[in-house]
Amino acid sequence: MQNPSAGRICLASSSPYRRNLLDRFLDDYETISPNVDESNPDGLPADELATLLARRKAEAVSASARNSLIIGADQLAVIDDGVLGKPGDHQKAVEQLLTASGKTVKFLTAVCVLDPQERARYEHTDVTTVRFRRFDRRLAETYLRHDEPYDCAGSFRIEGAGFVLFESVRTDDPTALVGLPMIWVADRLLKLGYLLP
Repeated sequence: MQNPSAGRICLASSSPYRRNLLDRFLDDYETISPNVDESNPDGLPADELATLLARRKAEAVSASARNSLIIGADQLAVIDDGVLGKPGDHQKAVEQLLTASGKTVKFLTAVCVLDPQERARYEHTDVTTVRFRRFDRRLAETYLRHDEPYDCAGSFRIEGAGFVLFESVRTDDPTALVGLPMIWVADRLLKLGYLLP
């Protein structure tokens, strides 16, 4: 439900995980898949890159959703100053998990909200710190065959059985690890006049 004067909401993402999060409290919104270059030729630090990619995704769909409030997001997994991308296949996922075994990984979940009515941009990045337990290839292989998280940065799904790989998770917003920091998103929508349940 929303204030009649508030615009329609558009999620600039093809992620089913982000859609599932918005589905928790929004009945009516649209999704448009952004087509953006996610490379980092300028060598930006991970936090700046996450913010830039979230902004690019929101801006990429702005022409198609002119009167909508647009939500763009991006998530990066950082380990030993390197970024873990989406593995794409089983072997790369095994390598990612074995690299993370016994280490701490920071997940930077950036969100950008574009408000066309106010010609305003709002940005936020949530940092979630995950400490992985020490595990061997057998557990990594078993887990991957169970969840098949090949489209997830870091090669796990917290919504699935990914927690078996963790020693601890530290965050201000548990939904950020899924792909959108919903506490911040809900706060921003309320401030913009959207009536949330």
